[in-house]
Amino acid sequence: MKVLVLLALVAIAAAWPNLGFQADGAGVSDAQKQHDVNFLLHKIYGEIRDSNLKAKADSFDPEADLSHYSDDGAAVQKLMRDLKDHRLLEQKHWFSLFNPRQRQEALMLFDVLIHCKDWNTFVSNAAYFRQRMNEGEFVYALYVAVIHSPLAEHVVLPPLYEVTPHLFTNSEVIEAAYRAKQTQTPGKFQSSFTGTKKNPEQRVAYFGEDIGMNTHHVTWHMEFPFWWQDSYSHHPDRKGENFFWVHHQLTVRFDAERLSNYLDPVGELHWDKPIVQGFAPHTTYKYGGQFPSRPDNVDFEDVDGVARIRDLLIVESRIRDAIAHGYIVDRAGNRIDIMNERGINVLGDIIESSMYSPNVQYYGALHNTAHIVLGRQADPRGKYALPPGVLEHFETATRDPSFFRLHKYMDNIFKEHKDSLPPYTKEQLTFNGVSIENLSVDGELETFFEDFEYSLINAVDGTKEIQDVEISTYVPRLNHKDFAYNIEITNNNDKEVLTTVRIFAWPHRDNNGIEYTFDEGRWNSIELDKFWVKLSPGSNHIVRKSSESAVTVPDVPSFDTLFKKTEAALGGADSGLTEFESATGIPNRFLLPKGNEQGLEFDLVVAVTDGEADAAIDGLHENTEFNHYGAHGKYPDNRPHGYPLDRKVPDNRVFEDLPNFKHIQVKVFNHGEHIHHH
Repeated sequence: MKVLVLLALVAIAAAWPNLGFQADGAGVSDAQKQHDVNFLLHKIYGEIRDSNLKAKADSFDPEADLSHYSDDGAAVQKLMRDLKDHRLLEQKHWFSLFNPRQRQEALMLFDVLIHCKDWNTFVSNAAYFRQRMNEGEFVYALYVAVIHSPLAEHVVLPPLYEVTPHLFTNSEVIEAAYRAKQTQTPGKFQSSFTGTKKNPEQRVAYFGEDIGMNTHHVTWHMEFPFWWQDSYSHHPDRKGENFFWVHHQLTVRFDAERLSNYLDPVGELHWDKPIVQGFAPHTTYKYGGQFPSRPDNVDFEDVDGVARIRDLLIVESRIRDAIAHGYIVDRAGNRIDIMNERGINVLGDIIESSMYSPNVQYYGALHNTAHIVLGRQADPRGKYALPPGVLEHFETATRDPSFFRLHKYMDNIFKEHKDSLPPYTKEQLTFNGVSIENLSVDGELETFFEDFEYSLINAVDGTKEIQDVEISTYVPRLNHKDFAYNIEITNNNDKEVLTTVRIFAWPHRDNNGIEYTFDEGRWNSIELDKFWVKLSPGSNHIVRKSSESAVTVPDVPSFDTLFKKTEAALGGADSGLTEFESATGIPNRFLLPKGNEQGLEFDLVVAVTDGEADAAIDGLHENTEFNHYGAHGKYPDNRPHGYPLDRKVPDNRVFEDLPNFKHIQVKVFNHGEHIHHH
């Protein structure tokens, strides 16, 4: 099994001491659980298509036996009271996690599911509330519960773009799907990216609008929700730092895609300057009309009931002030030192802000508020009763070019902190007796586009009586040809040593053809891989395939594949789904930026560091149980994300003279190839 450690996530059944959970779900097989989840998320706007689950939904009484809940039924009684009092959002209505009441309702259901002691109680509640609660709230609660509940450890969640296709698919294609359903004609419809050639931003829409990128973003926010509290079950390790790192990587990757397409890197958003790029989403809510558009050059306006622009400026200056001082002031007035490698974690909690912010009254919730404020600029006074904007859903946020401008703005605040820390010294970076003799790449680094097909069967309303017809769309997606890194390392020690191999790349020049300095480059570096290996004494030849990258995950299997593999597994076959249990990395197809016809130059660097010193846990190299959870909730690498390139480098000779560091130039080509699969 692949060691997926990069965005290590935190929850493993073994880390749940005595919560009274039945580890095996009282004898329920993983295949049965997978079957149940498939059907719970299929056709969410209609009847449950599985007779067993439908029977549970009709006859189950959630309050009949409270001994099945680890909180003695407190959560289920609370939710049932609101249900009986008709206080819950109706079905067939939009849902946004950033709407406080709607979020509260979704979390009430999550609270019920996370406290179920056995699978039968879990699945019965899910079926029962699916029939009675808003569909969007249900999908969110079930996804987060499956990710975090030890009962569902091996369940693979279906791709959200097939569960709620409206959030991922252009309106024109959805309309074609409805026509196909009405006329009972199967159809495959081509999706294109939003906008026209007149808009330069359209050149990079393949990144922000990619269904896999959108899935990565929404899944990460489900693995590390901003509303999470330890009382739900466990403490997510390094949550604030992970928030910084995952969005930093999205930002630098987006810039590399822009350079590949002859565009300047993204500029940051300023509250007191116009939002230069408008956005017309061309997407429609299943219920609630079109996503609002925003014209070019709009000035920021206060959003009624959410925030004044002035407040955001004040909160920003308080955060920057804390960075300049090198400490945060907590609620009780105590100082928390951030001038160390864990300071970034505190800062991430504050900027997002999560429930772990030491002083939310003072430092606010810059990121979450900004998403809403930016999303509402089409209707800041609420005059037109428009539904939420794309930035108010993690599924759709990266579609709006202003998403990356907003995150560049936050990224620069994080950079201010990182640049205030003392640079690493030669002594700190040296790995005694270990040197990289040679670094090369096997195979040309080449990207191409290929058509990717997904089903729209859940976009259209259906009943059991009317036959489902095959309706799908295909959309061009970036991919790359397979390649491998060749790394020759000499270990001059007379014993085996454990080492961490860290691989990064950054664009060699800016859009004007000017070379980046080492210090500019390292901040823009894309993390390509990180893995552990034991070096024997003498020379070691390491070949690492692009498909093995720890920062990436494969495409999520379609509903169709999940149904087939689950039925086979119920019949005793191996489901073959293990590698899909985590969807938290970026899609492997996006490992390399697009590059261009001439070959976009990149600096490829490899650092090999002391594995014993880096390890947060034992047995790094032979432990295949890491998967996406880390080991027992600990993130396996003790070093800060991005190490050793995470601090400023006033003198690049410190790196260039290091025996355990290697730096070469490579080119990434794109020859305009587009593979059609139909």
